Amino acid sequence: MKSLVIPTVLGSILALAAAGVLETIDEPGDPPSAHPRGKADAPLPSPEIVLDPERVAVVITDPQNDFLSPDGVTWGVVGKSVVANNTVEHIGQLFRAAHANAVPVFVSPHYYYPHDHGWKFEGALELVMHDLGMFDRPSALSLDGFEGSGADWLEPYKSYINDENTTVTSPHKVYGPETNDLVLQLRKRGIDQVILGGMSANLCTESHLRELLEQGFEVIVVADATAAAQLPGYDGYEAAYVNFRFLASAVWSTNTAVERLGSLADASARASD
Repeated sequence: MKSLVIPTVLGSILALAAAGVLETIDEPGDPPSAHPRGKADAPLPSPEIVLDPERVAVVITDPQNDFLSPDGVTWGVVGKSVVANNTVEHIGQLFRAAHANAVPVFVSPHYYYPHDHGWKFEGALELVMHDLGMFDRPSALSLDGFEGSGADWLEPYKSYINDENTTVTSPHKVYGPETNDLVLQLRKRGIDQVILGGMSANLCTESHLRELLEQGFEVIVVADATAAAQLPGYDGYEAAYVNFRFLASAVWSTNTAVERLGSLADASARASD
């Protein structure tokens, strides 16, 4: 079967390339992809993205201590990827750029309450998260013990998350936004373009990408503003990056995202002159 499938797929790619559809096949000297370590780009189209200041928002998943702090319960498996991608700084740059250019920010957090630990079945990483007490809070109506906990925001982000320009949605419970009000909040603001970053790349970030695409949003993933767990023989970030490139409207670096967000303010200034 493989001998039949592989030539068929390759033949389709070559046919598209010959037709001029695939303009991103790497040639010597081409710029690298948005991959944090310069991985060659895939031979796939790169749709043109025109950001509209009235329709765009930054969405950050799980900017919380349990993922991003060396004291977090997952640091032993995600820390290497977070450091390699400079994820903490890059998420911070997205917050700062959105704030500086009056682009709304939506934070989709992850919380578990005591009743969530009564679930009768779970996937592999749900079991891990619950066993670790990841993102635990004592109650949906109480912030007792929240400050500095694993569920709390990473300290450098707090001034941006507590800003009036930021909407904190209800928590997602597994990985995607199907279980929270993110889509509703975006729709009510007239937003259909999303610049997406946060944690964790192959879990909540990718799940948000997939659902937002299915809901009709244009989604740009900021590839170095996320990271993922690494286990022997398994690299969650590399798994996610393949899907980012295959699925997203665009995959940008943080530098590109910050530049494009900055251009919105420049365009608005020119329009008002």
